[in-house]
Amino acid sequence: MASLQEPEIQFAQKLASNEKPIRTKAIKKLRKYINVRSQKATGGFTGDELLKLWKGLFYCLWMQDKPLLQEELSHQISTLIHSFHDIDGPFLYLESFLQTFKREWTGIDRLRMDKFFQLVRFMFRQTFEMLKKKNWESSVVARFLELLMTQLLQSSSAAPSGLQFHFLDLYMTELAAVGSAELTADQNLMFIEPFCRTADKTKDRTLFRAICNSIFSTIIDQAPFAIEDLMKELKAAEDSDSDSGQASEEDDEDQIKEKTSKLLSKKRTGKQINGSRSKAEEDDEEEHEEEEEEEEDEDEDELLHLEESDTELPCDDDIVPVLQFDYVGLADKLFELASR
Repeated sequence: MASLQEPEIQFAQKLASNEKPIRTKAIKKLRKYINVRSQKATGGFTGDELLKLWKGLFYCLWMQDKPLLQEELSHQISTLIHSFHDIDGPFLYLESFLQTFKREWTGIDRLRMDKFFQLVRFMFRQTFEMLKKKNWESSVVARFLELLMTQLLQSSSAAPSGLQFHFLDLYMTELAAVGSAELTADQNLMFIEPFCRTADKTKDRTLFRAICNSIFSTIIDQAPFAIEDLMKELKAAEDSDSDSGQASEEDDEDQIKEKTSKLLSKKRTGKQINGSRSKAEEDDEEEHEEEEEEEEDEDEDELLHLEESDTELPCDDDIVPVLQFDYVGLADKLFELASR
């Protein structure tokens, strides 16, 4: 047994090293180690082994400074969940992560809290990505939801309030970012079932209010944007905009040609070639030419603006993905909870 635990202890020591090159090398080797070991029929990890690895991973992030490097490291740590080849590995990895954070949470100072908040977000994002790769299979999703109940939401979980609240804040956002294009309304109801059960049974009023604000209020607030017909209309409008794009470009070209011809016609008019003029006429002509030159400068600026400007369209990043729900079923659940 000691020989089986020895690699995990060595990894933990190197991951928590004071020297960054050693930590970086250990992360890369750990990914390969998990990949190779989980391919073996008898090579699965135990909970104790992954807890040792997570002890090292926790302090690996603890030692890392500079926000961009912290973000990169959090991404590397969270994506290790995809290195397991059996279905038990990712769930054991997530469970060990939650157990480690529950144990270490109160010892995190406020200067380091942001990077650990980020790792929690990344871990759940990659967990949803893992569920997506499994095609949101109901048995796999049910296992994930049960893990949330036992490790975070039940009173017996001993989860710190700060960790619970941060998890509630990110849950709907990360689930929508990964699964809004695929999940059905019935599947989304299943994803909020643990919160319904917790709200029904918990005696912690603070946790109850946090669930209502972060989960149920979010669903209600996003309801107008999550209606399927509205999404179809937006898609149709997007398609029609792409079709009318060519017509608008032609209109711009016609407008540019019109401005150009206007400029050319103004340049053709000007000094009189034949005939004599009085001094007053010459003065009037000079003033008229100065006015025309000013108008030409304004027209040229407008023409340049027409050529260089593009039509501003809403960016895709501005559209926040939302989840669709069976709002009748959701309302029944909420009324049922409220009546108890």
